[in-house]
Amino acid sequence: MKDMINRPLYLKQIIPVIDKDIIKVIVGFRRSGKSILLKLIQDYLLENGRAESQFIKINFEDFFYYDYRDPKQLHDFLKEKIAAINGKAYLFLDEIQEVTGFEQVINSLRVSENVDIYITGSNSNLLSGELATYLAGRYIQFFVYPFSFKEYISAKEELGESKGISDYFLAYIREGGMPFVVTQNLPLQIKENYLKDIYHSVVLKDIIERNSIRDVALLERVIRFALANTGQIFSATSISKYLKSQGRNVKVDTLLNYLKYCVDALLFYPLARNDLKGKKIFQTNAKYYVVDHGLRETLLHDNETEIQMILENIVALEAFRRGYAVTIGYVGDYEIDFVIEKEGQKIYLQVTYLLNASKTIEREFRSLLKLADNYRKIVLSMDLVLQPREGIEHLRVEEFLLREDW
Repeated sequence: MKDMINRPLYLKQIIPVIDKDIIKVIVGFRRSGKSILLKLIQDYLLENGRAESQFIKINFEDFFYYDYRDPKQLHDFLKEKIAAINGKAYLFLDEIQEVTGFEQVINSLRVSENVDIYITGSNSNLLSGELATYLAGRYIQFFVYPFSFKEYISAKEELGESKGISDYFLAYIREGGMPFVVTQNLPLQIKENYLKDIYHSVVLKDIIERNSIRDVALLERVIRFALANTGQIFSATSISKYLKSQGRNVKVDTLLNYLKYCVDALLFYPLARNDLKGKKIFQTNAKYYVVDHGLRETLLHDNETEIQMILENIVALEAFRRGYAVTIGYVGDYEIDFVIEKEGQKIYLQVTYLLNASKTIEREFRSLLKLADNYRKIVLSMDLVLQPREGIEHLRVEEFLLREDW
């Protein structure tokens, strides 16, 4: 399979909990690679002594399994399958959110059967409802994202391409990281149609149907506003004012709900503001980053002209991918694009396209110079000539993305 690019970043997280008495929950945007990751886990198991006959695999998007969306039928079906297996069963349930009440089924099997369970879902609230109490403390979540820049290069090299890092990065800015788009040698129009189909599928199935939205046109306008303002501070109130200028009066609460539904569907990732001196987190006036900048290009066709936004988006998603908690930093009136934290370590990041003017240089370094602590401070850009100063690193963004460790 061309799209079977190895994803070691995720595998190395999951391998330590294989055969442990805990449910493995893989969450990610539709078509971002969850099913492929399940296949990679299965391959690892086969390479390490398990047999294909021990696997039970169901994809709930397959109509063949439609009847098993009923929890009682699913439970009985799985019990029968498990009973026929000699030794431990390995259960792989893809897009489990299609089964109402799946939590009770999963917990029952975990308690009563010799089984190692892996489930995937396309909603960030997969395990946040009342039924999730059945699984409290009994599961671990892994978040899957579209291809990183490093994975993008690996996929292109598998296709026989050979370019310099800068050329690959410019292509990544345009194309994004959705696995099918990256791994197939297809005309641009077909790739765009595929991304549009994903977008409409997510909007229709994961947002409109799940939340019983009637005003589809309004939802589309909210999404396009968020895409056009990627990485810009805005609020539901600012969207309301924009829509009012376009002749539509919409309640702020409605817009807040629509944004939340988009976040739940993993289309957007909001970043809160972090007052670094007052040590407070403010949830209002967030920045929103899109799960895949290739989707944005397909809908707005301006990734290259809005390259500053796209660079920020790429860095933010890479930080999430590597397991960092990410916020927007403020030192008084000065903003720091990203404060990323993991395991007690912190890095301050400024992201810009080019430091091609003294005013830009001043802006990007100024807020970092106001920080008195000893954590790393980095300015990322696409400049060929680097200009570090006063303990602040200046790195090429594409090379930073390819580093094994930050």
